Amino acid sequence: MDATKGKDKAGKGDQGMQNPGGQMDKPVSFHFLESMLPKVVKRRVHALKRLQVQYANIEAKFYEEVHELERKYAALYHPLYEKRRDIVTGTVEPTDEECEWHSDREEEEELAEDIKEKAVIEDSKKEEATPQEDPKGIPEFWLTIFKSVDMLSDMLQEHDEPILKHLKDIQVKFSEPDQPMSFTLEFHFEPNGYFNNAVLTKVYKMKSEPDASEPFSFEGPEIIDCEGCQIDWHKGKDVTVKTLKKKQKHKGRGTVRTITKQVPNDSFFNFFNPVKVSPDGEMDEDSEFTLATDFEIGHFFRERIVPRAVLYFTGEALEEDESFEEEELEEGDEEEQDEEGDDDDDEGDFDPKKEQPQPAECKQQ
Repeated sequence: MDATKGKDKAGKGDQGMQNPGGQMDKPVSFHFLESMLPKVVKRRVHALKRLQVQYANIEAKFYEEVHELERKYAALYHPLYEKRRDIVTGTVEPTDEECEWHSDREEEEELAEDIKEKAVIEDSKKEEATPQEDPKGIPEFWLTIFKSVDMLSDMLQEHDEPILKHLKDIQVKFSEPDQPMSFTLEFHFEPNGYFNNAVLTKVYKMKSEPDASEPFSFEGPEIIDCEGCQIDWHKGKDVTVKTLKKKQKHKGRGTVRTITKQVPNDSFFNFFNPVKVSPDGEMDEDSEFTLATDFEIGHFFRERIVPRAVLYFTGEALEEDESFEEEELEEGDEEEQDEEGDDDDDEGDFDPKKEQPQPAECKQQ
């Protein structure tokens, strides 16, 4: 299910219209094509459009039921997430049976016995040289994930890292049936010296109904707005601002005074103070990009990070994500080569009067 605004919509509608003889050389205005139809045919097309709107309304009901299924299964997942949190924080120690795991990695299975023995010897030497440590739970579990995932590491600053070491869990909560569709990301922290909040929240509001003005653009639920929370920072610990000091000299008396002011500072915790959607829908390009990125990050937390956290911790999910990107890139390269091949075939038959295909314009949200 597409939960991000405009996600996967770019590209659909970029293709030229199909005709019985094959694909047209370039996209044709739908209004122009419709205007060329005989009046009696145009009338029937209008009837089909009315059917299409009815389809979109039924599809919206489908996605509402999907949301209900997500709520149902979220309750089933919850005990597993609680157990994960308890193991990560060291609240419980898993049993030997719970820790049994057979790796599928051939490199580990084929590791020579002599290398294993050397590793054991080296470990024993280290243990003799330094006191044996028994780390609690899985240290820096969530921080490791943040640093490993590009989308999150881009937001992460060095001064954020000590705070995120106190992050115990991230949870997703879905809206109740009688509430507007939304989901909430909850970041649970242990007591720390930075802020008083035990939980920081980010609510993503969604829309799952066709737009009256553009009913044919409906492709499922989309995020339309988000809302953060107020962080109750300890004095002098707010990493989202920095203090600048400037000395001013009085022209007459010659005395010097120091002026201090606070200015915004880059930090992951700005995530909880997002750009607000303008009521009139008018936003500058930078704000639109920032908001679209925020929606994408929220969707990524919900769909990937929370359900598959251990695989991002180990890096296995990162390898999977990279393989998908490579496949998409290869497909794009093949299409580009095919187009170049077509151009070569057409050489010699070039008609200067024939218009060349133009790139499709990006769809504005």
